[in-house]
Amino acid sequence: MYKPFDLTGKVALVTGGNGGIGLGMAEAMAAAGADIVIWGMNEQKNAAASEKLKAHGKRVSVRRVDVSKEAEVIAGMEAATKDMGRLDTVIANAGIGGGAPITEMTTELFHRVHAVNEDAVFWTFREAAKHMIERAKDGDAGGSLVVVASTAGIEGAARNAAYGASKGAVMSMARALAVELARYGIRANSIAPGWIATEMTAGAQQNKTFNEKVIPRVPMRRWGQPEDFGGIAVYLASDASSYHTGETFIIDGGYTKF
Repeated sequence: MYKPFDLTGKVALVTGGNGGIGLGMAEAMAAAGADIVIWGMNEQKNAAASEKLKAHGKRVSVRRVDVSKEAEVIAGMEAATKDMGRLDTVIANAGIGGGAPITEMTTELFHRVHAVNEDAVFWTFREAAKHMIERAKDGDAGGSLVVVASTAGIEGAARNAAYGASKGAVMSMARALAVELARYGIRANSIAPGWIATEMTAGAQQNKTFNEKVIPRVPMRRWGQPEDFGGIAVYLASDASSYHTGETFIIDGGYTKF
């Protein structure tokens, strides 16, 4: 029987997986049969996400990790592989905003945005790749690296130079890794969400002008939801995408096409 999206026996790690898009992806992968590891900063949200995910009857591991700190990423990856025995999919989803006019943007803000949105992805992918390459050398090739970027990385995002630059960088990073790691059966792709209803966009969601002027320009005529990312997560974690690498998947309700 053809079951391309069955994730039974696979383990997926999601950074920033305790809420928003990250939790939406983690839930879908758990429902498809994967064991899940989530990293998050908020212990309360971590506990709530863990309970939600355990309802799917799969193994769940939760850890507090500040992805902007290299040592914590390294320790977190070691713990994940030890707890679960393996990692098949690693989704670098954790990210922060940080908008300001370019003339008022501080070096501190610029560096902070890049530390979480770019440096952390590099450390996460580097450590994950080490594990996946070792598996490949032992005859167990394969793996999927996914970074959640943003449409801000491919279009002009006014007052968002730091954020847009960080997201454009990780899309390019994924393309480079797709070529470099393909010999080990490891794929690398990026996802570029548009306007999605999460904590990061809470201000815009409550802004009357934004909802009257911007959201009606989305061809789907609505905000995206975290669950809209479940399907792409399952696809990229599954064997169905074994030949699909180096791609940026734009999920924005058609916004960038209009």
